[in-house]
Order: sequence, then C-alpha cells, then structure tokens
Amino acid sequence: MERTIKFCDVTLRDGEQTPGVHFASAQKLDIAKRLRRMGIDVIEAGFPASSAGDFDAVSAIAGEMADCDTCTVSALARMTTADIDTALRAIGPAKRKRLHVFIATSDIHLENKLHMTREQVLARISQCITYAKSKNIADEIEFSAEDATRTDLGFLCQAVECAVAAGASVINIPDTVGYTTPDEFTDILRAIRQAVKGRYELSVHCHNDLGLAAANSLAAVQAGATQIECTINGLGERAGNAPFEEIVMALTVRNDVIGVFHHINTREITETSRLVASLSGIRIAPNKAVVGANAFSHASGIHQHGIMNSRATYEIMDPASIGLRTADTIVLGKLSGRHAFAERVKAMGYSLTAEGIDAAFTRFKEIADKKSVITDEDLRAIVGEYLDSLEGRYYLSTFQIQSGNHIKAMALVTLKISADGQEPYEVTEAAPGEGPIDAAFNAIERIAGAEDTELISYNITAVTEGTDALGEARVKLKSPADGSVYTGRGVSTDVIKASIKAYLNAINKWTNANKKS
Repeated sequence: MERTIKFCDVTLRDGEQTPGVHFASAQKLDIAKRLRRMGIDVIEAGFPASSAGDFDAVSAIAGEMADCDTCTVSALARMTTADIDTALRAIGPAKRKRLHVFIATSDIHLENKLHMTREQVLARISQCITYAKSKNIADEIEFSAEDATRTDLGFLCQAVECAVAAGASVINIPDTVGYTTPDEFTDILRAIRQAVKGRYELSVHCHNDLGLAAANSLAAVQAGATQIECTINGLGERAGNAPFEEIVMALTVRNDVIGVFHHINTREITETSRLVASLSGIRIAPNKAVVGANAFSHASGIHQHGIMNSRATYEIMDPASIGLRTADTIVLGKLSGRHAFAERVKAMGYSLTAEGIDAAFTRFKEIADKKSVITDEDLRAIVGEYLDSLEGRYYLSTFQIQSGNHIKAMALVTLKISADGQEPYEVTEAAPGEGPIDAAFNAIERIAGAEDTELISYNITAVTEGTDALGEARVKLKSPADGSVYTGRGVSTDVIKASIKAYLNAINKWTNANKKS
C-alpha cells in the first residue's frame, strides 16, 4: 500500500517573510480558501503572537475552516507559555487544530542567539509541550528543532525524544539555512527514526539557499518522511522555501520511482500560483519549473516538430494536469458588464467587497477603453493594484511631464491627500530628474516628505503582448529608519502613469507603517 504524504503549506507564515511581502488579513483568507480547494492537508496560517494583525488573520482562517475536517489550521509559537496561549486562542474556531512550537537546537544558535545550554533547551521543550498538551485544545502538537541540519546528531535525537515523550505527535526537521544535501539529510532522518521510538509523524521543512530544497524534500520522502512543509512559488526569506508545485508534481509524475500518494488536486496549481504571485507582488520567473511562463513553451525547431507529432516527445506533464488552459484569453472587453467581471474575479480566487468590485471594475473599464481584449493577466494586475491601494493616504490627481534629449526632465504632480479626520485636499509639487519617471518620483517624495527613502528596485513589464499591452510597474523602497522594504505596484497603458501609481503604493505603505510605529 502506498504511503500518503501530507503537505503543510507555510506560505502565509514563512512565505510572508519574503522581503517586501505583506499579506493583509483578507488576502490571507483568499489564499487559504484556494489552498483548501487545492487539497492542502495543513495550512500554517501565521504566528499569532507576532502581531495583533497576524492573530486576527489566523483567527479568521480558523473560522473559515470551522466546518472542514480535511484541512488542519496550524499556528506557530515560540517555546513560551504566552506564545502558546495566544496561538491556541487564534486557532480555536477551526475544526482541526495544530499548535506548532519551535526552538533552536544547533550550538551556533544556542551560543549566539538563545544563550542557553543544551540541558536548558531540553527542559524548555519538555515544559512547554507538556503545558500545551495539558490545555487539551490542539488536536496535534508539532515540534520543530530550528537549524536541525547543523545540530549535533546525538543532541538532535535527544531533543526529538524529549518532544515525543512530552506529547508532540509531529516532529519537524528543518533545514533552516538550506545547508544540507540529499544524502546527508537522508542519513539524519533515518538516524532519528532509529534512535527515537514511538508513534509520530516525521516532517521536513527545507530552505533553498543552495538550490536544494526540492531535492532535499524528495530525499526526505524516500527516507520515510510523511509530511513536507513548503510554500507556493517557493516564497520565503533569502532564497525561499521548498516550492510546493515542483515537489507535488515530482511526486505525481515520478510516482513509479517514489511510490507515494497525496491528496492534492493538481489542476488547481496554476490558479493558486498566480493568485499568490499577484497578492505577494513577487513575479514568477519565466523559466520557473511547472508554473513559469516558459514551462510548456518550445522555441527550438526540433522540439516544435516533435511536439506537433506528439506532446510526449518533449513534455513530461500534460498542461491540463496543473490547470493550465491552452488559451488564457477570456472574452471580456469594454462592453462587458459588472456581473461578468465580478464572476471572473471570484473564479480567480479574489474575494472583493461590493465596494472593491466597483473600484476594480471602474479601472477595468478605463483600461478596456484602450485595449480590445482583457486577459486574465490583465485582470490580476488590475485587482492587484486595487488591493495594494487600500488604506492609502496619497492618490494621483494629475501629472505633467516635460522631457527631451536636450532639456532637463521636469515633472509637475498633483496628489489628493486623505488625512485622518480631514476633508481630502490637493498638493502640487514640481521637481527635476534624470528622466521623466525620476522627476515624477522626486515630486512625490517632496509631497510625502519621503526624501530619505531609498529606491532599491524599479521595473516595468508588459503584462501581455501587443502595442496596447498593459504596463505593470513594480517598485521597492527601503525605509531609512529600520531598513524595512515596501513594495508598490501600478498598472496602466501609460508606463509613466503606471510608474507613478506603483511609487505611490509603496509610499502609502511606508507612511502607514510610520503611523503605526
């Protein structure tokens, strides 16, 4: 009988640690709904003790899963009673609940971060898991030994044994810094299974610093692991986490070699991937395995000839198996109505309020007047821009640009400002720059008092092909105070307007963060 592999998706927690990525509570809920629809076994919804916003998001997702007995909601907690209590309250509404506690076990972390001895760590593991178990709230308790792959193997086995004895039913072995290799990881997992007896699920959580996260996860399955922790599109800090779509399709396509079963509806992969890309603002690389734009494209004449005879010559996956449609253009244009627009947006995984539908539909109409056909990618850009603009303080009213090859670029920008408790008012500033976009950004900085922020990334791409293509601009700003990164996105058939809107998105996020601090 085939073993069943569970997938624990950590996009909403570890994926959000990607620099510049922040999911609002409503966006987390949309992603969680899509994950449930895809058949994910466990959703790690967040780290409730980290902020009130994260607590609310985890609680909302737990409430959404109140009637679901196939998807467990997990919350992360440090090894403290305060963290544990907060996490247990957050996941309370879910039908199936998991508490995930962690503590570092490598000497590097013990000496430089925790300032604890090995004996103190073992005592903390026992005390906290026993305490969590006594609450009788979580159906499962997961224990993670942070930086496990750089931990002395003997001590790692002691920590796991301690956790199992205290009541942990899921043991997670993270390759926290992406350090291990498949053979080495296999040896570690087999050693743990041999040394620590008892009934527990063996899980892995791999990072991609050396590009080995997927390979290490697959090696772990062959070594006996029954749960893989991963993220959609491989999101995560530094080089990211193990990419869900690559692992699940490797298990599916090479079932003849690996021989395991999973509950994932692979036909939901493409839409899930694109929803996360849209809401995170992290574009999928064209050559990304499984979900990249080029994954089923063939440029070589020899390859094209083979594909025309039989797709199996150069494709090991049927595009339909991951939900990829052969024609991604939908029949929406300037004559389309609000209802058709709303239905398509909903089908793509977005949950917008009536007000949100109205605002996004207005932008859709503006763009449809300039484009003959609106594609799904155009819609994602339009809805993504609207979601990024929520709770904004600065909005574009007008702009004028003077530029040429023999004159200094100048921008005159007027912004509408919505201040707390005041009627909106307008402010106009002019500024020079090295080009029209630089000049516009400088004018915005003067209005917002953001001259000290640092523009660390700017790019603009055509969402689709053609002379009437929608331009999507993305920027990243670094705060001078704490180095935090804020992303912004804007779309328009006018690349300067798209750039200004993207910059305003980032400025609004920076402004809101400063207000909260």
